[in-house]
Amino acid sequence: MRAVVQRVKHTSVEVEGKVIADIEKGILVLVGFMGEDDEKVYDYMLDKIINLRIFEDENDKMNLSVKDINGEIMIVPNFTLYGDCRKGRRPSYISAAKPDHARYIFESFIKQANIKYDKIKQGIFQADMKVNILNDGPITLLLDSDKMF
Repeated sequence: MRAVVQRVKHTSVEVEGKVIADIEKGILVLVGFMGEDDEKVYDYMLDKIINLRIFEDENDKMNLSVKDINGEIMIVPNFTLYGDCRKGRRPSYISAAKPDHARYIFESFIKQANIKYDKIKQGIFQADMKVNILNDGPITLLLDSDKMF
């Protein structure tokens, strides 16, 4: 599993011109899945995401997590995170989970996220989404369950 985590002041997701989810201060998480991702992977990634210390404390040090500030989390599925651009000009998505299985993984991941944290919003799997982001910082981090980076 891979995730792009961005600290945001606001983010919203639109589908067919309608806002389907929005959050204020918190984090936007774009997630992509491999076929073998399972509950162990979800737990590892959710622990990282929820507890990343990327918000400033009273001394302007990034010592607080989204949980510490009572912020919100927007999770948006994004299979292109497994796009391999090393050869040619067209990305290969061979490492990404196949759509039906990825849908199952995304739904399972969201269920786990809602158990671990109570301020979760989400995008829609396989929808043409427009994600509006007001980055804060900007603070952007990459997470990979295989610890590739």
